Amino acid sequence: MIKITFFKRGEVYFGFKETGHAGFDDAGKDIVCSAISAMTMLVVNAVEVSYASDIQYTIDEDTADIEVYAYGALGRNGENDEQQYAISGLIQAYFIQLMDMTEDYYDYIEVEEEQA
Repeated sequence: MIKITFFKRGEVYFGFKETGHAGFDDAGKDIVCSAISAMTMLVVNAVEVSYASDIQYTIDEDTADIEVYAYGALGRNGENDEQQYAISGLIQAYFIQLMDMTEDYYDYIEVEEEQA
């Protein structure tokens, strides 16, 4: 099972941590893992490139666990209000999409929020 924990301050989403493996199918055929990996990198690339905001992430090479922190959503690094809202909104949209996925893949995905 993949466990995804989203980090929030108040109502502002600013990061997430993903651990584990879906186990839906064999490696290379696991559509749940593929979908989550693609969405994760979409968020990372959008924040870093499209929003030109600093994003910190680490990927464990052995386990593929990942932690992502987009502090620009909290107003660090000189981001303006619109940019903060866009970054947090993107991470929140990821949260909402994963919650939708849990309806069909509840045995493979666990999603939670954490105030940080």
